[in-house]
Amino acid sequence: MNDRKDLIRAYKETVQPAGIYVVRNHADGRILLGASRNLPASLNSQGAQLRFGSHRNRSLQADWNRLGEDAFTIEVLEELKPAEGSREVRQEDLDALLALHLADLQPWDERGYHAPPHPQP
Repeated sequence: MNDRKDLIRAYKETVQPAGIYVVRNHADGRILLGASRNLPASLNSQGAQLRFGSHRNRSLQADWNRLGEDAFTIEVLEELKPAEGSREVRQEDLDALLALHLADLQPWDERGYHAPPHPQP
């Protein structure tokens, strides 16, 4: 019984990799970017949502349904390490990294599944 508790504790204490992931449509090159403090769980969740037809991005879901799973990959784009002296990546750092990738890749209109950013006044 003690071994099971130790395994559970060790699992809970394990820091999962954090960073940016991409869902890539290989038929037309469109992408969806996301940020996560637990990349393995997010990659799994994105795939499950698409397979079950419940993804929140309707355009991506429609393409998945039309083209099939083989036309897509879900992968890590960039991992982010915790700041010195910390065990976990800060959400603000993840948000900033995602914003950089969004600005660089501009995944809206024919390039992706994101809505274009609103112009700043």
